[in-house]
Formats: sequence, C-alpha cells, structure tokens
Amino acid sequence: MSQETFPEIREAVRRLCARFPGAYWRALDRERAYPTAFVAALTEAGFLSVLIPEEYGGSGLGLAAGAAVLEEIHRSGCNGGACHAQMYTMGTLLRHGTATQKEAYLPKVATGELRLQAFGVTEPDAGTDTTRITTFARKDGDKYLVNGRKLWISRAEHSDLMVLLCRTTPRDQAKKPSDGMSVLLVDMRTAVGAGLTITPVRTMLNHATTELLFEDLEVPAENLIGVEGQGFKYILDGMNAERILIAAECIGDARFFIDRASQYAKDRVVFGRPIGENQGVQFPLARAYVQMTSASLMVDKASAMFEAGEPCGTEANMAKLVASEASWFAADMCLQTHGGFGFAEEYDIERKFRETRLYQVAPISTNLILSHVATHVLGQPKSF
Repeated sequence: MSQETFPEIREAVRRLCARFPGAYWRALDRERAYPTAFVAALTEAGFLSVLIPEEYGGSGLGLAAGAAVLEEIHRSGCNGGACHAQMYTMGTLLRHGTATQKEAYLPKVATGELRLQAFGVTEPDAGTDTTRITTFARKDGDKYLVNGRKLWISRAEHSDLMVLLCRTTPRDQAKKPSDGMSVLLVDMRTAVGAGLTITPVRTMLNHATTELLFEDLEVPAENLIGVEGQGFKYILDGMNAERILIAAECIGDARFFIDRASQYAKDRVVFGRPIGENQGVQFPLARAYVQMTSASLMVDKASAMFEAGEPCGTEANMAKLVASEASWFAADMCLQTHGGFGFAEEYDIERKFRETRLYQVAPISTNLILSHVATHVLGQPKSF
C-alpha cells in the first residue's frame, strides 16, 4: 500500500513499534514465547479494533486502515501474526451473528477484555480442502457436542473465544460438499479441560500454533452463528479479509527487507567501496522495490473492493500471491546483500526471513491460488 494512506495511523503504529525493538523479538523467538506486552500495547492503542463499528466500541474504519496498521507493524520489524486474527475473525460474528451475540461480545473484543484470535478451520486430514473436515457438532437439546481434531490453529492458547467451523451434517448426506457446515463460537476459557485439549506445535518460526482435540465438548446452541449448515459461506467472507490483511503484512515485510538491504549496501565497504556501487547488488534491490510497489497496488485494489462490498475472492487471492512472492524475493535479496551477517541473530534478517516464508503456504498455498485463477478466471477445467 502507498505510504500516503492513513499517515496518522501509520506514524502512531511506528511510534508504538519503536518500543518493541529487535532485541524484544529475538528473546521471544529463542523461547518461542508469545508477545504479550506487544499485543497488550496494540489493544490499548485501539489498533486491533479498527474494523469494529463505533457502536460496539471500535474505530469503524475499513479494511484499508487495518491493512495500514499491519503493514507498518511488519515494516518496523515486529510481527502482527500474534494478533492479526483479532482484526478479521470478529467479521464472522459482525456480519452473521444475532444482535444479542454482537452486543455480548463485540464491545469486549474492542476493549481487549475478550480476545477473539482463534480461527478453527484446518484439520490434519482436510488441509485446504475445507469441505472434507470431519470435526462434528451433534445437536443435543440446548447444546452441541463437538468431537474431532483441528491442526495449525494459531493463538488458541492466547484466545478467550474461537470461531469454529464444524460439520453438522455429514458430507455424504449434504446436498453439495460445502453444505452442512456450521460456525460455533467457542468459549476457550471454559472449554479447555472440559472436552478441549490444546497441544502446542513447535515450528521453524514463533507462531504460537497448536493442535486441538475435541471430545464431547459442550457448546451452547445459542453460540451458533447464523443458520445451521450455512457456515462455509460465512467463513469465506473472513478468508478474503484474512488474505488481504496478510498481503499487507507481506508488503510490510518487503519494505523492511528493502530498507535494511538498501542501508547496508550503502554502509558496507568491500574492496574499498560501498557494495551498493555494484549493479549486482543494486539491481536485485531495485527489482525487489518494483515487485513490492506493484504488489501493494494489488492489495489496495482488493481492499477497496472488499470495503465496497464487491465480490473480491479472486483479487484477495491474487493480492496475497503477489505480495507474498514480493516479500520472499526481498527477503532472499536482503539476506544475500548482508552475506554472513544476514545469518546473525542480531541483525533480525534471519528471523524475518523465516517469518515471511510462511505466507506462501498459509493462509492458502500459492498453487491453490493459481488453480483458482485458472479455473475461475480463465475457464480452465478443474483438476480436483
């Protein structure tokens, strides 16, 4: 996104992030610890509630404002992955919840009293093929009994509420594969130890991800969001917002790498001159900037379409693809520019290098995006 959008918000985010320098993140990375203080500061400043309407205590701004916040967080060397779901996950509740549900939860999410950061969709045997999830919620009087497993569920240990997608009708009994799925709002505070077991999964980056096991977890029927069996459509809305916001994070990452590499190339002297004089160093820097700038325009377009209420699935996917590829190219270029120093923890390059690589896999892989464009835009026959 262009630097001219939301300058006051961007400057405020930069000032906040300056309180959490590289040393803060490096310490967390070594221990695989959650950035509690950083998330608390963002919450207190109101940055995680920018998309919540004013009537519920938020800022009532559009997706572009949220994108600006996350872009600046990542450009500053921080990481919004610890809390970005607090922005978009509430959208399922906002768009499809009852008035009672919205009034009960959204004001407390806006203040940070409640954290709605967990998004329970992916399963060990379903992956990106969401229609094949098997976690099942069986209606039993005034409650649902939930059984099944979820995997790669980030922030589950640091969230009070979770938006959970599960089957309420078996796939082979539904009219079409995307039917028969429902969304439940799970209170994690009472669920853990009462039918829900959370197991942390250690990965190559500090992302607080987990596996969830449901064994007859009771969820009140009043926690059903929207209409039973229509949950897949509700989740898709949130997925578009997620992809656009994560694309903005990738733009921020790319800017971080370009900023660091550009400065280092001017300062680092080898063979009696700055390495930035060499076109072999200059040209990758320039290409990274061109790719990042182009991708940022795609993020702007997708964000504008989302805010206007237009169908934007293709644009959200394309924004995420080009932004993640721009950030990965910039990361590789930055590491190469720094040489051996890029591998040293103290420069923060290797940490961000690991972090930005995730976004070609999640929240949707590059190949699935290409498949979507091929079949939905170019009219090619489906391969699956």
